[in-house]
Amino acid sequence: MASLPPDLLKSVHNVDIVIERRPTARDRKQAKLGPGGLLLGLYHGIPLTKRGEYYNLVAPDKISIYQEHIEDVCRDDDEIREQVRKTVLHELGHYFGIDDDRLHQLGMG
Repeated sequence: MASLPPDLLKSVHNVDIVIERRPTARDRKQAKLGPGGLLLGLYHGIPLTKRGEYYNLVAPDKISIYQEHIEDVCRDDDEIREQVRKTVLHELGHYFGIDDDRLHQLGMG
């Protein structure tokens, strides 16, 4: 988190970032991921762009980071740290309402 841009972090509210060993079947379904695919992270919540005027008093949104899948695509601790950073930024993009296509265009795929 310390390596993320401070201006970005100032705009993020009520979001928990958690590390989980691997995605659940429900997570895989939400991500539309088949049985053999890797899922590095997942945003659970309602993006800022979809929240209405009555959006309040809700549990925090959550960003899950999947340890085993990240370890599967990285060779060493430095790559793991960089991949976690990229994954958190990608999932924060979803928090801000940016879809996967646009995140790929921005180099955050």
